[in-house]
Amino acid sequence: MTGKDEAKPQGRREIYLRSIPLSEARAIWQEACTRLDLGNVLDSETIRSESALHRVTTRPVSAATSSPHYHAAAMDGIAVRAADTAGASRTSPKRLQPGAEAVHVNTGDPLPEEADAVIMIEDVAETGEGELEIVAAASPWQHTRAIGEDVVATEVVVPARHRLRAPDIGALLAAGVLEVEVVRSPRVAIIPTGPEIVPPGEAKEPGQIPDFNSPMLAARLTEVGAKTVRRPTVGDDPEALCRAIEQACEQYDLVLTLAGASAGERDFTAGAIRTAGEVLVHGVAMRPGKPVALGVVKGTPVIALPGYPVSAMLCCDLFVVPTICRMLGLAAPQRRRVAAIVSRKITSPAGSEEFIRVNLGEVGGRLVAIPCARGAGLVRTLARADGLLLIPALSEGLPRGAEAECELLRPEHEVRSTVLITGSHDVALDLLASEIPSADPDLTVTSTHVGSLAGLAALERGFCHMAGTHLLDPDTEEYNWPYVCQLFEGAEVLLVTIAHRQQGFIVPPGNPKKIRAWEDLARPDVTFVNRQGGAGTRVLLDSELSKRGIDPGQVNGYRREVFTHLAVASMVETGSADAGLGILAAARARALDFVPLAMERYDLAMRAETWTSRLGHALKAALEGERFRAELAALGGYDSRETGAVQKRP
Repeated sequence: MTGKDEAKPQGRREIYLRSIPLSEARAIWQEACTRLDLGNVLDSETIRSESALHRVTTRPVSAATSSPHYHAAAMDGIAVRAADTAGASRTSPKRLQPGAEAVHVNTGDPLPEEADAVIMIEDVAETGEGELEIVAAASPWQHTRAIGEDVVATEVVVPARHRLRAPDIGALLAAGVLEVEVVRSPRVAIIPTGPEIVPPGEAKEPGQIPDFNSPMLAARLTEVGAKTVRRPTVGDDPEALCRAIEQACEQYDLVLTLAGASAGERDFTAGAIRTAGEVLVHGVAMRPGKPVALGVVKGTPVIALPGYPVSAMLCCDLFVVPTICRMLGLAAPQRRRVAAIVSRKITSPAGSEEFIRVNLGEVGGRLVAIPCARGAGLVRTLARADGLLLIPALSEGLPRGAEAECELLRPEHEVRSTVLITGSHDVALDLLASEIPSADPDLTVTSTHVGSLAGLAALERGFCHMAGTHLLDPDTEEYNWPYVCQLFEGAEVLLVTIAHRQQGFIVPPGNPKKIRAWEDLARPDVTFVNRQGGAGTRVLLDSELSKRGIDPGQVNGYRREVFTHLAVASMVETGSADAGLGILAAARARALDFVPLAMERYDLAMRAETWTSRLGHALKAALEGERFRAELAALGGYDSRETGAVQKRP
């Protein structure tokens, strides 16, 4: 126990200047960028044209030579003087002397002197007497490319402040422009803060956090044309942070700090910016990303990004990317927006704009948006999200089925070719996500885990293509059909089996609490972790407890819920629970022990038309493939005897 005299000094709490609307924050920052004349802070450099992809031109680039720079044949055939072919027709063919009146040429060859037309070789016949016969007159300059047809010397090839694309590189080189003057790439410094931040791969102790934010942001800024440098991490030292910011501002065009932007006892970045220069904004009424701070030090823009990855990336797109584009003289990129139907109710506190990450797919001719988990620290949702849905500040959310505008993070054609699977979690879905594109490369798979009942409800409402389900009916001992028949009265729905899988208790290695039967869950020395209501695993648990007359209140941890089998295994692995109900594959994945209890059938429910559609064919091919079955067997606890079978409705 640390004594009072040895306690760590408490940092001064940094209070927000004021939490202002996003539109106001952006206007303030734009005014500052204008004042700093950011459009003229970067000098130019001359580089080879063939290496200039994605670079930005400083001025209009004119052709050094014409393209083509000679009169050229545009077809294989004979080059002629058009006047020499006058009068030729099918009824009155004309004969030409090779060499004197006609010269054989290939596409791209220079035209002989005085030739002004080309007759396609298909329209030329050899007489057998050494002459060439034609049956139609040639018009002047037919099937030729005149000098400068593409571009004339001194003509502008690309304009100023233009980001060069692959076709631009070809046009420059065709026009004889071997070197091009471009805007120097903005130099951006990233300063991580906090003693807990360590290089990726070195987070060995509790509390250490791998610095994945810096490479993630550096990659994003590389996409828009910046060069980034990760500066040394600065600990919880306000003076050291101030010095680090000042030094970076002397060497770089833009300085970013990571973490420490909030109002906690060890959040020093806004104060350090204020000490070294000026803070213009600290606190924006948006979620996530509220703590962002915008300032200027020694004439250099400084942006303090929050430490949570989702917040950092959002603030990067809202403030950092436009700043870099302004330096390059370009408009900030605008993502395509589409209308989508929200698959479930979204609540949001009034007063802040909230950006919701969503998965998207086209179901029944309309785009459906499925909200991702909303934690600002969930970097995986950044990688998997297809779009961003904005909840306005004066709104308290959206009801299920409402239409909302979404900003696309992936190309629209990819989004519209996404297979949406929701419902019960199973690691086999991750295998399918790899196998279905192998059967049909244009398809991608997104699976969300909301439980079997919620998945079937989403399917009934047209919010997904397929629903994973393993619901046991206690009365009939039948899997899935009783629930499907109840929800889809009169609709033709199929159940396609993924596999039979083993359910049981996931326990620590050696099973130290000797948990072997359902009755053991009621022991006072056993801590349990549960699945969410509506999950098939939860239905199985409740059924077995009911059979044995065990009150759920007797199970220590019954109300602690997680959403996947792997999450159950993680809770057991870390000692947060002594046991959880899940599948053998999850226990094996985390090197845990397993007590088998039951074999259950895991199905995908879908409408009949889906099974006969393109994505149904891809699913069938994936399930019947040897690779999928082999990988399923390697996971452990799966029986593939009915994999791919369409279950008969009772």
